[in-house]
Amino acid sequence: MSILHKLKIVNKILVVVFLVLLPTFSHSQKLELGITGYGNNIYISSISGEKITLIDSTELKNNYHFDLANYNFGLYRITFDNNKWIDFVNDGKDIKITTDSKHVLDSLNVLDSESNKLFYTFLKLNKAYKTKTELLQFILARYPKDDSYYLDTKKRLNDLQYDYLQFVNITSQKERSAFVAKYILSAQLPVIDSEIPIDKQLDYLKSHSLDYINFNDASLIYSDLFTNKSIEYLTYFRNPQMPKEILDKEFTKAVDSLLNKARVNQQVYQHITEYLIDGFKKFGFDQVLDYIVENYVIKDDLCLDVKTEGMIKRRIEQAKNFKIGSIVPNIVLQNIEGKVIDLSKIKSEKVLLVFYTTWCPHCKELLPKLNELYKNQAMEKYEIIAISLDEKKEDWVKFVEINSPSLINASDLKGWDGETVNDYFIYATPTMLLIDKDKRIISKPTTIEGVKQSIIKN
Repeated sequence: MSILHKLKIVNKILVVVFLVLLPTFSHSQKLELGITGYGNNIYISSISGEKITLIDSTELKNNYHFDLANYNFGLYRITFDNNKWIDFVNDGKDIKITTDSKHVLDSLNVLDSESNKLFYTFLKLNKAYKTKTELLQFILARYPKDDSYYLDTKKRLNDLQYDYLQFVNITSQKERSAFVAKYILSAQLPVIDSEIPIDKQLDYLKSHSLDYINFNDASLIYSDLFTNKSIEYLTYFRNPQMPKEILDKEFTKAVDSLLNKARVNQQVYQHITEYLIDGFKKFGFDQVLDYIVENYVIKDDLCLDVKTEGMIKRRIEQAKNFKIGSIVPNIVLQNIEGKVIDLSKIKSEKVLLVFYTTWCPHCKELLPKLNELYKNQAMEKYEIIAISLDEKKEDWVKFVEINSPSLINASDLKGWDGETVNDYFIYATPTMLLIDKDKRIISKPTTIEGVKQSIIKN
């Protein structure tokens, strides 16, 4: 169907929307959006990483004017019809986009601006390039090199790479200061030379796939660029067949590469750090999360988003305030019989503090082992205080009877809201701290083996 014919249809469709966008220009920017088959609400949002922030909404029945004069250049999203969406580049120029509500991407037609034409051309080119090159690389890795088909395939791959780089480095860069030009240059997929053997390509990607990202350009925060490239980079280090301990180490290497490059710009650095913290927390990589907090957030005194979840804040505060050598706050709690347990009055050479919950699987494994370790010590040189974060006394009592009867058991039965839990910024269970007679932290073991080594070593 020709553009002219489409435009005739657009004249008859339900909606024509005008958005006035004036970030740095003296004339208004008009977005003309045509969506066939739709006439209900649309929602306009800004994009920053994975954060989609609602700016405005309206019902698509009359012309709609919206002023984005105080908003940044970058990516924005119009959402409609049960989470369908169209992204567009806010660049200070008029935009004209048409689509069909039933086939949003397939029928999408960008008539203006040039930036949005380049943006959507790039998205389609990326998808096609990735699919085709993966297939061609697969053939080259398995086909005899002395066969003419191998040479034809290699030429096809080289031609694809040339055309891709031509678009990324020349076609899209006619206005190099434009947001879309900077976005495309940083968002480009890594191009692997066909001479690099298949078994060396992953190492190449780990070493070079961040080369073209402009980590010093804070304007790219107002898009999905840094988060997309971060997750793309992390996939090179992910192997589902690896044990989790090895996977933690691999992701730590990736984190170092990403954040050391991001350090050139404080805003970008903070933006990527927040994204990594949220992602690793979501997928349960606590060791990597602790590594980021200890080596980047605390070391560089990063001030994270106020919306960072409570448990992450506790994790950060615990790492800051409970370092080796720090004196811990006093603990005053009751045991099961109601007797007061006062940490300041315990004069043992060492005391292991263990924060746990009765429903925590790791706690159920750990506490009986600690109980056995305590009973079998040759001389009574240390105590173990097992502090429950439970709220129901019957659950706590039953657990203690089975798993930790020989330990000093204490709780205020206030769960995560207890004073001691807050004083120690407990964010996960089990959490262990080994302290000396002066109540200074000696170590922070995470396993029963770590406890044994810490007690013997110290």
